[in-house]
Amino acid sequence: MKKALRIFGIILAVAIVLMGAFIYLKFVKKTRISINNPTLPEEIVFVKSDDDIVNAGVLFNSQKDTVNHIAVIWVHGWGVNFYSPTYISIGRAIAERGYTCLLVNTRMHDLGNVEGYTIFDKRLRGGGYWGVAGDEVRDIAAWVDFATLQGFKKIILVGHSAGWAAVRMYQAERQDIRVAGLVLASGAISPDSSPIDSSQYVQAVRLLSENKGDELIKDPKRSFPSYISAATFMDIVNTPPEYKDFFGIQTSNAGITKIQCPLLAFYGTNGDVGNEAELELMKASIKKQPKGPASVYTAMIKNADHMYKGEEAQVAEMITKWTDDILKAGNHK
Repeated sequence: MKKALRIFGIILAVAIVLMGAFIYLKFVKKTRISINNPTLPEEIVFVKSDDDIVNAGVLFNSQKDTVNHIAVIWVHGWGVNFYSPTYISIGRAIAERGYTCLLVNTRMHDLGNVEGYTIFDKRLRGGGYWGVAGDEVRDIAAWVDFATLQGFKKIILVGHSAGWAAVRMYQAERQDIRVAGLVLASGAISPDSSPIDSSQYVQAVRLLSENKGDELIKDPKRSFPSYISAATFMDIVNTPPEYKDFFGIQTSNAGITKIQCPLLAFYGTNGDVGNEAELELMKASIKKQPKGPASVYTAMIKNADHMYKGEEAQVAEMITKWTDDILKAGNHK
């Protein structure tokens, strides 16, 4: 009997240890954010869009002569900004690999920001809750112009997460010959087919008619308190169909047909918003289109989450190696 109790005690102790380890790994332990120290010159820079919105960014200068005078511009995702820790590590790693990198803000940075003031001193709000994403094209145009003034003849535009929607819209609308390649970094591939919330829609229409576009509407779809302004909501509602189903997965009118430069798309393997199956779906959909990117390359970043914590060097290596390859192939023109 005593022996049986001892065995049971040992089994119970082992089970408790294993359960504790599981809980620690699952809920407590976080990937450590490690910021590599700068080894090359860095500077804070600013641009002003054609509607007078000022945005900041950081320029990571490469010590090497950049191949064909190409700069990489990285556009942030929803609710974050250019100085997010993993972005900084990626920017530095890209510069160390021979390409000058710009991490930039658009008017959509953070949950909320003050973009500026009207002539009557009324605040102009931006960010995830108040910004009008359809106007980000103007911010990206300002950053591309800035890079050109620094002597860069070609640009690689990287859109991380929601930033992908911004860079793809820019290139589809502007057809900018300075853009040598587009990068989908953990952005959306599947079409946005979610139905419009009728309650939110009624509220937004009413508020805009009353010139109250800044008023917030609660988003009932979230499990945590989340809001969106009437102006932001209506901008999403009025997004053209070719951008809601950019790759033509469900519709024939696809925004990707307006992209002629090479495309790189990747996700992380550790709980990212997309996966390898989505990348394959994207490639299959592009093949069905009458025209599209000069080339398409996809990859999975091993052990990386949505923000690439701890795997920033992999991301930098992926982008710079792909840029090297498209330059050698000559299909960036």
